[in-house]
This record gives sequence, structure tokens and C-alpha cells, in this order.
Amino acid sequence: MIPNVEQAMALHAKCGTREYTIRHCQAVTMAAKMIAEEFRRQGRDIDVDVVVAGALLHDIGRSMIQTVAHGVVGADILEKEGVDKVVVEIVRRHVGAGISPEEAERLGLPALDLVPRTIEERIVCFADKMVDADRVRPFGEEVHRFTVKDHDVRRLLALKEGLKEELGEDPEKLILDKIKEVGPKAAK
Repeated sequence: MIPNVEQAMALHAKCGTREYTIRHCQAVTMAAKMIAEEFRRQGRDIDVDVVVAGALLHDIGRSMIQTVAHGVVGADILEKEGVDKVVVEIVRRHVGAGISPEEAERLGLPALDLVPRTIEERIVCFADKMVDADRVRPFGEEVHRFTVKDHDVRRLLALKEGLKEELGEDPEKLILDKIKEVGPKAAK
């Protein structure tokens, strides 16, 4: 099953996801959908419904745990609920700018490749990095956060650059420009 908005919200309710996490997921969904729809407009083969479901559910694991493991935990929750594997993998692979098997093992996670690979996975991962709480913000703020926390800044920048090359425009600029078009309420 690829959950629609109502089904995704029902899954959050079933898991007891906190309201601020749901608002964050909704803001990430807005940003991810903007990118996905632009890819579709350009004739790219992309499943916008998968992007929306993955974005809405990407932090469902935070209903159980507030650590880097929330992606793996969220994927496990969704697998048990019968959610389609493409959505499960978005949730599993959205943390940071992706996590290599070696990094995962060092972090106490299963030694899995948790780097986003598909276009849908990369869009949701990038959109998540554009949102702090429920506010869309400049990508540079996330780069700064990664730098301060000694995370893999190169992988983060490569995520953005890869989308930029495929999209033919800067995905950050696309999101920020579209938010300006629809007004400040859209940024929340």
C-alpha cells in the first residue's frame, strides 16, 4: 500500500506521533512535492504519490525513538503496517544525507546501505534538510549544522548537486521561489 494523506495521518495517530513532528512532516511534504512536480512537469518518470507518502511518514519512527535510529525504526513500523517497500525505503534512507553501511555499524544500526538512491528517496531526503521544525529555511543552515556536528558535509552537498544536475535548476531556489509565489503561510 502507498498511503494517501488520510492513511498516512491515520498511521501517525496509531503510533502516537507528536503534533510538532507531524507539522514537520507536512512541511517536508510541501517542499518535496514542489520538487517532484517540477520533475514530472519536465517529463521525468517520478511517482509523486510515493514522494508525498514518504515525506509524510519519514519521521514516524520518532514516535518511538529520538535518535539517528528513527529512520530504521520508522521503516520497521511501516513494514509491519504493510506499506509498500518504495515508501519504506524512503523512510529508512532519509536520515542525514544518507548513512553508509560502515557508518551505520559505528552508530549501532544494522550495517545497511542507508544512502538515498532513487529519485524519490533523494527528493525526500533533500526536502527534509530544507525544513527545520515546520519552517523551510535556506539550505546553508543545514550545511552549517552538519559542519558543527561533524557530519558528512560532502555527501550533503552532493545530494543537492545531484538533484540540481537532474532538475536543471537549483532545488533550493525552486522551493524558496515557489514559497514566495504562494505566500508566507506555505513556508510553515
